[in-house]
Amino acid sequence: MAETVRRPGEAPVAGRLVFSHDDLLRCRFSVSPLWETTAAVRLLGEPHRGTLRRLWPAAIRERSGTDLGLDPLPLLSPRPGYTPDFLAPPPPGPSVDLEDELAALLTTPPERAAVELARCLLDPRRALPESVTGPLLADPEATLERIVRALRRAWEALVAPHWPRARALLEADVSLRARTVAQGGLREVISSVAPDTRWRGRVLHLPDPAEGERTLDGRGLVLMPSVFMWPETVAKTEEPWQPTLIYPVHGVGRLWEADAPAPPGDALARLLGGTRARLLVVLGEPATTTVLARTHGWSPATVSEHLSVLRASGLVRSWRVGRRVFYTRTPAGDTLVRASGPAHPGGNPAEARA
Repeated sequence: MAETVRRPGEAPVAGRLVFSHDDLLRCRFSVSPLWETTAAVRLLGEPHRGTLRRLWPAAIRERSGTDLGLDPLPLLSPRPGYTPDFLAPPPPGPSVDLEDELAALLTTPPERAAVELARCLLDPRRALPESVTGPLLADPEATLERIVRALRRAWEALVAPHWPRARALLEADVSLRARTVAQGGLREVISSVAPDTRWRGRVLHLPDPAEGERTLDGRGLVLMPSVFMWPETVAKTEEPWQPTLIYPVHGVGRLWEADAPAPPGDALARLLGGTRARLLVVLGEPATTTVLARTHGWSPATVSEHLSVLRASGLVRSWRVGRRVFYTRTPAGDTLVRASGPAHPGGNPAEARA
């Protein structure tokens, strides 16, 4: 991947994306299970980012991609170096299925796969032996099939157990950013998700190590939140892929805290009743009725009834994304939980420590 990686404290040295009026109208948001899977594999090889790996069982945290049978994926995510863009192309819609993305990956033209694999594996800084690179480069189609099998294993081990919560957080972020576009415009959104970028007229300047200039030519920009990227922002800018800006999802710190939030305080339970108090506590992060029922062992009808009461009381709010309706606490709900019980999830994502 031709990456722009922004870490706190690094000076922004920009590449450039040139927007036309049509591009500003065609920017879109997306959520990609495939991107989350490739990002999780990379995170597996970065033990210094321990907070983000906390939800993985110890049996996984202490193993490498090779140990988990994920070869050749770790070889294709070097730091520093180029990661093949075909591993996670921009998804075509706002929310896609992993199997659809893997099927699209398999349609990568072999000549494109060969070019990107060679750029990744033959980087002289890596000095990989021919015994490692040769088999992967000799038959790009076979390598693509091998990659897809490894990605399925990575998904099952690293992402799928947490996907209901992660997807809820990602889709809630998209809804939040869409409202920001309506209220303050695209520039405000990009400045909030990637603060090291700078606008100069219709040109978006990207931080180092992006180089050169890409004219969008009416294709627009894909904005994609990720649960595995904190605290980085990544820009994919090379042809033939649609330019994509991947940024840390809002509220990512809550996702990687302990599995269960602290129970509600006695005062809150006496005021609202046990189930409503518990719901108000867990809604420090956005969730759907289905996710709440599945995660906490309630029936969907029970969850729906109590959410209706909490919403009518001004303690939670809701919004729709496609067929799903998300709920989260209002400021009044936050105040009530803080005032009446122990510490709970819901802090600023910047409070997480990678």
